[in-house]
Amino acid sequence: MRQRITFIHKPEQGIDVQELQIAGYSLGGPEFLAAREDRITLALDELPAELSDVLQSCHELHVRWVSPLAYETVAPLLSRLSPGFHLFYTPGKTRGEVEDGPDTAMLCQALSKSFGIQICSSSRAFARLPNDRFSHSAALYFYEPRENLNSLVDYLSTRICATLGGHGDSAVSHCRERAERLRDAASLDISYDTISHALKVTAQWPKKRQSVSVSSLPGHRTEVGILGEDPSVRTEAEEVGISGALTVLGDQKTPSPVMFAVPSRHRVSGASFSSAFVSPTGLHPTLRLRISSGQRPREDASCALHAYFTLPKSIFPDRYQLSDELFLRSKNLTALRYASSPIDLEAPAYATETWGSSILLELTPPTSGEKEDEASGPWTAEVPLHLRYLAPNSDGYAEVEAPYPAVFWACPAEEGTKFPNNPFDRVHLGYDALFGPRTAFWHVEPRAEDAGGSGGRLMSPIRVPVLDEDDASWVRAGTAAAVVVGFAWVLWTLVAAYMKSGYGREKESREAKKKQ
Repeated sequence: MRQRITFIHKPEQGIDVQELQIAGYSLGGPEFLAAREDRITLALDELPAELSDVLQSCHELHVRWVSPLAYETVAPLLSRLSPGFHLFYTPGKTRGEVEDGPDTAMLCQALSKSFGIQICSSSRAFARLPNDRFSHSAALYFYEPRENLNSLVDYLSTRICATLGGHGDSAVSHCRERAERLRDAASLDISYDTISHALKVTAQWPKKRQSVSVSSLPGHRTEVGILGEDPSVRTEAEEVGISGALTVLGDQKTPSPVMFAVPSRHRVSGASFSSAFVSPTGLHPTLRLRISSGQRPREDASCALHAYFTLPKSIFPDRYQLSDELFLRSKNLTALRYASSPIDLEAPAYATETWGSSILLELTPPTSGEKEDEASGPWTAEVPLHLRYLAPNSDGYAEVEAPYPAVFWACPAEEGTKFPNNPFDRVHLGYDALFGPRTAFWHVEPRAEDAGGSGGRLMSPIRVPVLDEDDASWVRAGTAAAVVVGFAWVLWTLVAAYMKSGYGREKESREAKKKQ
């Protein structure tokens, strides 16, 4: 097992490394303002059998969880994704085989035990990704809104950490302590593929006052870094400069200075946005994005602003409506660049097997050809959506939330730029597979819509009318009565018309005319 624990701060908010105290396999220091990232790499033979069997049944597996609470981070930890639980998965046999089988059933059972996922029962719950177009993406995609990681923490503490009893009480205690920290995490990444045969678990905590207190177990390499962005180290426009100190616990008694620059796939644009439904909503609500600036992050006409939406099954887009260029222009939208499949436009939510849908929209910000203050000032874009019929309840209303989209400028990187060398790079986010490998993402920071009562949550709530269970029997009886009455009225009208001017009347009229 290898561990990498990194505290990343802004240039002016670092600490003096002389204040760090190293004693064997522990490191301590003063509190300071920073983001934290923990990465653990495990070989398959280091995992319990129940986890190892699940991973070996997968060709690749990538879990991405993001907290619904707004948080602040620092470079180079700048990537963004809609809040909730995301799973990118390719079955273990061949990339094209995504039918129901023991591999998918085993994975769904593991997700139910570890994360509490309930709607994953078969491959029909997954959305299929077009691998003929995006060769570097997984075959299947699954999403479920997930408020926190409490289910995973309980699973790790009671099931996984308990298997370490053979390594001593200290190993069990250390494992449970690390698991408990996940309750406050801002994001969690879990990745496995058949090439590396290793499981990588990466957790990030937001920028806040962090206590420098790290401990490790003998026999496991643990690297601790106190790093900050250093613009003076950067030599290329696409790079981020990093400097600070690194310590390998158990091997070093003093920190070692470090300085490096790496290309960064994810950058910050300097703009921000919020998301809320336009009131009144109805069954065809409109989601409005308020963006603080339409100015490009760099002077490059090929940069385009996009919004990647991850929508639960209760809310869906209509790709035919989003193909009308004139309609899109009125909403400050350019085009629908991608929509997951399948999307059933008629089925109610309780009869829909797929988790939901995801779409990539290109937005139309104010152009540089307009007034400069308009191009750099706030503006809005509106996305038309639709609600499915939800299951009846006793209240007559249901609360539904749409997660904030990931909003970013997609810009082609300079010729020769390669991103995989960045140790803090984050891939398999869904939207990154929709662009070329040399695309840089300049993110627009999400901010909670205070007027919407979200309380710091990056979710857009909407109240949906549903059938009241207490009135359901009267509704069924009334509907049946209305159908019977309507049918009787139509039948009576037809009979009356026939009796008045039907075939029999016409025959008598013709015979009377012949006699005359």
